[in-house]
Amino acid sequence: MQKKKTHKPHSCTIAQNNRAKHEYFIEKEINAGLSLQGWEVKSLRAGKGNIRESYVILRDGEAYLFGATFQPLLLTSSHVFPDPIRTRKLLLHRHELDSLFSRVNREGYTIVPLSIYWKNAWVKVKVGIAKGKKAYDKRTEIKTREWQLNKARIMKHAKQ
Repeated sequence: MQKKKTHKPHSCTIAQNNRAKHEYFIEKEINAGLSLQGWEVKSLRAGKGNIRESYVILRDGEAYLFGATFQPLLLTSSHVFPDPIRTRKLLLHRHELDSLFSRVNREGYTIVPLSIYWKNAWVKVKVGIAKGKKAYDKRTEIKTREWQLNKARIMKHAKQ
């Protein structure tokens, strides 16, 4: 009989874009595959991926991850010349691509990557369909977050 593997919730996450939730209202999240080269997979296994300044572009009926940085390892093959910021293709179903195209073109949404994670042996990207926040939206979010922290502190001291 085989033992069940215990799933660690944050062990499969490679990189997160925390700035996206501050800059945008995330309406919908879609999981997409990512087309990678061998050295990029090795780099991601070492935890050298960054998607903070990246975004998704739609071109020729396909979706591409633009601006993500995967730093190459020092011990890579000598015949491969790695490009850390190359444009990588997102692997999506046709109906998901059609939905993205219609939302971006008609309704003014933008597409931002939220996180890169492992799903079994595959690298996946969680992509969010988002609308930009205004400055006053960001200020109200900061005020509510600070109030929640202060409220927790007050409640902690009140119980003692």
